[in-house]
Amino acid sequence: MKAMIFAAGLGTRLKPLTDSLPKALVSVGEKPLLQHIIEKLKQSGFDEIIINIHHFGQQIIDFVEENNRFDIRIEFSDEREKLLDTGGGIKKASWFFDDNKPFLVHNVDILSNVDLSNLYTFHLKTHSPATLVCSSRETLRYLLFDSNQHLKGWINEKTGEVKSPLPDFDPSGYRKFAFSGIQIVEPSAFRYMENFPDNFSIIDFYLSICSKEKLAAFIPRDLQLIDVGKLNSLEEAQNFPIPGRFHHYT
Repeated sequence: MKAMIFAAGLGTRLKPLTDSLPKALVSVGEKPLLQHIIEKLKQSGFDEIIINIHHFGQQIIDFVEENNRFDIRIEFSDEREKLLDTGGGIKKASWFFDDNKPFLVHNVDILSNVDLSNLYTFHLKTHSPATLVCSSRETLRYLLFDSNQHLKGWINEKTGEVKSPLPDFDPSGYRKFAFSGIQIVEPSAFRYMENFPDNFSIIDFYLSICSKEKLAAFIPRDLQLIDVGKLNSLEEAQNFPIPGRFHHYT
C-alpha cells in the first residue's frame, strides 16, 4: 500500500527548534517525528511512501538515506522551490500513485492511536473519493457533515466565515468535527484537480467537490491524538503512547 507524508511545512510554531532543522526531524521520545510516522505506516502495511520536502529538505533526504530508507520504497516530492500547500502537494506527487489504488496521506506532526489498517478497510466500503479522519475535539475551524457523515461545509467559529458549495447553506443543521490531518484519497480525485493551480488547500478542494461527491468522515472511538506543531504540545507529546500501540476500532 502507498502513502504520503506531509513534511514540507516551515514549522514556524516550533521555533527556535526549526531555525536549524525541519519540523519532521524534531524529536519526540528520542525519535524524530518522521521516524515515528514511517514506523507506524510500516506496521500498518504501507510499504511505499512519498515524502514532500521544502524547509531544510536535504536534511530529511539525508536522514531517510542514513536509515537505509527504512527498508521500504521511499521517494521524495521536492517543493524546495515553492511550497505548494496540502492540495498542491498531493497533486505534485500524483505520479507516485500510479496503481489506481487508494492511498494514505498523513501529516508528519500528528501522533495518534488511529488504526490505519482499519481506516483503510473502512474507506474501501465508503466508495468515496476521500475519507477524512475527524473527531469532536475543540478547535476554531470545523468541517461540517450531514447525518450520513458526508462533508458539506466548513466554518471558522472565531471569524464566522462559512464555506460550502450548497446554496443557502445553514451550518447549524450539520455536525461539527475537527480534521485530524490523516486521510485516505482515491486516485480518481486527481481528475478534479486538473483545473486547480499549483498551490491550493486540500480542504478547499474537498469543499469544491462535496456537492457532487460523497466525502466520508472516519470518527474513531477513544481517539488519542496530539498535534506536535507547537512547543507546548511538543512537551506533552513526550508522554504520548508510542505510535503503533493503537486500538482496533469498529
